[in-house]
Amino acid sequence: LLFGLPGDPPGPRVLVMTSGNRTGEPIVTDDDEALTRLAGVADAWLVHDRGIASPCDDSLLRVRTDGTEQVLRRSRGYVPRPLRLPLAVRPALAVGGDLKNALCVGDGDHAWFGPHIGDMGDLTTLEAARRAERHMRRLTGVTPALVAADRHPGYHSTRWAHRRAAGLPQARPVLVQHHHAHIASAMAESGLDGTTPVIGVAFDGTGYGDDGTVWGGEVLLADYAGYRRFAHLTPAPLPGGDAAVANPCRTALARLWAAGLPWEPGLPSVAACSRDELVLLERQLAGGVACVPTSSMGRLFDAVSSLAGVCHRAGYEAQAALELEAEAAAAWETDTVAYAFGFTAAAGPVRCDPTPLLRALVADLRRGTPAPVLAARFHRGVAGALAEICRRARRATGLAVVALSGGVFANGLLEQECTALLAADGFTVLRHGEVPPGDGGLALGQLVVAARERHEETATARTDETE
Repeated sequence: LLFGLPGDPPGPRVLVMTSGNRTGEPIVTDDDEALTRLAGVADAWLVHDRGIASPCDDSLLRVRTDGTEQVLRRSRGYVPRPLRLPLAVRPALAVGGDLKNALCVGDGDHAWFGPHIGDMGDLTTLEAARRAERHMRRLTGVTPALVAADRHPGYHSTRWAHRRAAGLPQARPVLVQHHHAHIASAMAESGLDGTTPVIGVAFDGTGYGDDGTVWGGEVLLADYAGYRRFAHLTPAPLPGGDAAVANPCRTALARLWAAGLPWEPGLPSVAACSRDELVLLERQLAGGVACVPTSSMGRLFDAVSSLAGVCHRAGYEAQAALELEAEAAAAWETDTVAYAFGFTAAAGPVRCDPTPLLRALVADLRRGTPAPVLAARFHRGVAGALAEICRRARRATGLAVVALSGGVFANGLLEQECTALLAADGFTVLRHGEVPPGDGGLALGQLVVAARERHEETATARTDETE
């Protein structure tokens, strides 16, 4: 009827279908609620006398050039299909994170994801998560004995986990470091039992680090029992936190400032800011006001996107990085140059310093190098730096299995180049397939880490009793 029956005037050529919800809110499933919450958004409502028992958002996936699939959002069509676990777990609930939230319950050698819920930013989303958990328990018959959550003290999901754990056999939630959970998720999906560590690469936008700063460009030596930070991107200030995320030009200037590079008037990131904005930003960086350090690879992608003149203001999540990837794809076959990172040799974790890369990019900008070439050289540079760090890790530990996880690896161009370089160097590469690489897959990692920690705790308690 929408497209027109024979003899009718032609209907619309294209229909764009989207879920019935405001940005950041869960799907509306009640007719009366829709008339109120979607007022001003929808022009009309199609109602029915059959209730919606369980809301389930669309799944999203991409097909790699080798024909394999990578699920970016695991929901309709995949939920609640079980995942086989490589180790047995006690009945448990993992609540995921605050972004792209999806719950996971597990028992024995099976785990079940709940549907995509979204960002845990308000009361309606928290209530949607509670409903999803009740529905998953009814479907699977799992009665959780423990709850796992992210270590971030300010996450709504973590606070809910504390409340949810009260009254359970283990009354406090097991808190799992964000990037450890990412790597454990990739290990579990690939069938590793965790008895041997892997070189875990976790590249994303944000995650609470052990030192209280924002991590996101991490290489960890990890199994389910624990991890050690082997390498990370050199930190830079994130002026204003979320304000910088929405304004990649500010992230770019912060990266230049951290690298000791001048804000030349001809740079696209400088030109994108007003004079007042530049003065305020300079004062903010010089005084360290609201400038938490971040090692985030996602933020470096934002910075380079602005420096290359691609995206200065983000109107939606990951806009700068997505547009940078699209630019790189346009020059991928014609330019094979890779920008170089620097590496520290001091004690402690290896630092991957983008200063040489930024200096080379600025020099190319002065020569008039087009944005697609700048973007392609940056992508190849990141992949080359990752391969070099993994080689250093192999020399230091003998490990030769690399797990790629985190939202940055939704970038098909980067994942493809990293996989090719590592495989050519003799590494076994673990990539996500049915479990999302981003925070939508976080709960699976939390689940297996919490189960392993619980096993160790039980073993320790039994030893104490024997003594």
